Amino acid sequence: MSEIPDNLGYTKDHEWVGPKEGKGVKVGITDYAQDALSDVVFVELPSVGDTFQRGEVMAVAESVKAASDIYAPLAGKILAINEKLEESPELVNESPYGSGWMVIIEPSEDLSSLLDAESYKNTLD
Repeated sequence: MSEIPDNLGYTKDHEWVGPKEGKGVKVGITDYAQDALSDVVFVELPSVGDTFQRGEVMAVAESVKAASDIYAPLAGKILAINEKLEESPELVNESPYGSGWMVIIEPSEDLSSLLDAESYKNTLD
């Protein structure tokens, strides 16, 4: 069973959004998504300052199985990227909700469009 922390928001595309940190929120892919990808070998992240609309492709995770688009869970501007993923993309598999986070977004919309943990879990059943 996939780990689904209660304190995060989720999308049907398997991205998670962390609680606010200053002006931004951390974003990554869920435990379910990293498990489906299997061994992540490369992560292509956006540049700091890039802006995205909700649902636009903002990153790509490549695994030994396939490449998978990562969608912006919210409209907003990239404040930071997880540079550790350049050298250690396996962090996405090892700690999807911790050191495997991908970007920090300054959202230009509220977080109400996100699913709570229970609603996200129901999309997996």
